[in-house]
Amino acid sequence: MSDHHSSPNYSRPLFPAHNEPRVWLITAGDSPTGISVARQVLAHGDYVYLGLAHFSLERDECRREGFEAFQAEIESHRDEGWPDRTKTAPLDIRMMGECQAVVADAVATFGRIDILLCCTSQALIGTVEELAASRQTLNLVRDQFETNYFGPLNIIKATLPHMRGLRSGHIMILSGITAHIGTPGLGMYCAAGWALEGFCDSLAYEIAPFNLKLTIFQCSIEIGILTNLVTSVPPMSHIYSPSATQAPLFRGILNRLVPRLPNNQYGADNAHQNPDHMSTEDGQDGPFSTDNVLSMYPPLSSAHMEVLVAETVYAITAIGGHENPPSRHIVGQEGVASVKEKLKTVSEELEDFIESSFAVDYSLDGDGSRPSKEDSVGMRVDNA
Repeated sequence: MSDHHSSPNYSRPLFPAHNEPRVWLITAGDSPTGISVARQVLAHGDYVYLGLAHFSLERDECRREGFEAFQAEIESHRDEGWPDRTKTAPLDIRMMGECQAVVADAVATFGRIDILLCCTSQALIGTVEELAASRQTLNLVRDQFETNYFGPLNIIKATLPHMRGLRSGHIMILSGITAHIGTPGLGMYCAAGWALEGFCDSLAYEIAPFNLKLTIFQCSIEIGILTNLVTSVPPMSHIYSPSATQAPLFRGILNRLVPRLPNNQYGADNAHQNPDHMSTEDGQDGPFSTDNVLSMYPPLSSAHMEVLVAETVYAITAIGGHENPPSRHIVGQEGVASVKEKLKTVSEELEDFIESSFAVDYSLDGDGSRPSKEDSVGMRVDNA
């Protein structure tokens, strides 16, 4: 399976050539990535069915407001047919029944599904010990897998019979470099990503005979984290502090980053109420270091979100529905650099393995030298 990375020139949307409009099913149509992709495909003349992942909780108010603004934008393009080529429905991909209902409704509405874009995600912040500290944190771990792993499985399984019947279709998974590069403080998030990519790599071979394609998009870490819900569990500061461990925990990175975001209201609203948890230089304190579970969407404006996801959206539109898409697409220079570093590490580990294997497989001659290849053929391995 070949790896590709996107071009730095992504200012204009690019679509593969096709004879008729395509139908897209986007699982998180109210996310920044989902909205941006939907805007591009509607402008291109395609149809889009948007699953809405937000709930009625006050926590999701910013997500609802962003989607309501996009709905107004759709209505403003009535002369171009945007409303007629758009449909929305609530979608909790953790529920298989809802996935089946959305797929059936999309087919009934638009006649087919050509492209499935799985972009529903959330991030759970905490070390392994912190996540095992209570029944509440263990439930959050289960929900991390229900959303990031079992959720995509549900919508894929619900869509496959239809695509297989058409003998045509493209499944796209929005993942990240954390799906093969471990990050301290993101253990469960990484684990769910690794599990999903292993599933998708196997699935791609299984569905290939039916002319179905599958592409994994590995984005930079900020795409998955800053555009979705982030939940942090109470830290064990006395154990996992910058002074006690040199591992750069992801909580510390967020604690330094979020108060500096341009649309942030945490500092202004909470400085007087919670002065002990404002951001510090080492990241030990901050909004994600409270004594309670905290869930929030990183406070970026819609304009900043649009810039953040632009390169990813370009990659999605350039590959979606392609006759011969890559099985894995690395988005952005940071992602490419991380993958190269991972490959370098694996290569070094392989060299170490070869050296250790020589030490076990061959005995040394009396003078301490290693026997030649010819002399070692058929040699019985001696006990060290």
